[in-house]
Amino acid sequence: MNEEIDRAVFTQLLTSARRDASARLIARGEAIRGVQEARNDPAGADDEHDPEGATLSDEWSRLEGLRRAAGAEIAEIDDALRRLEDGVFGVCASCGRDIPVGRLLVRPTATLCVPCAERVR
Repeated sequence: MNEEIDRAVFTQLLTSARRDASARLIARGEAIRGVQEARNDPAGADDEHDPEGATLSDEWSRLEGLRRAAGAEIAEIDDALRRLEDGVFGVCASCGRDIPVGRLLVRPTATLCVPCAERVR
């Protein structure tokens, strides 16, 4: 593990990020349920022909994308917490060099150092 890593700081950072992502995941799920209910309401307006705004289908699709992104973020955070526990947090998965702490503070789920990440792009 990168010797400059303060485990407590990164555990707190990742745990806080996971809590935020989990809250977004729950909120998106609730919003999707609201859109589903509105779509199933027989008295609801025919929004598919409303020229002023997004349709319920568009909103459902947008919210589903956000829900999936929050789920993927949680998975990345869980992986980072596992790497922290296993003692390999902050080590580039490609070249094996230390990932700079500054990069990890900005993107704590990073698995690649900057040069390796640039090659992947």
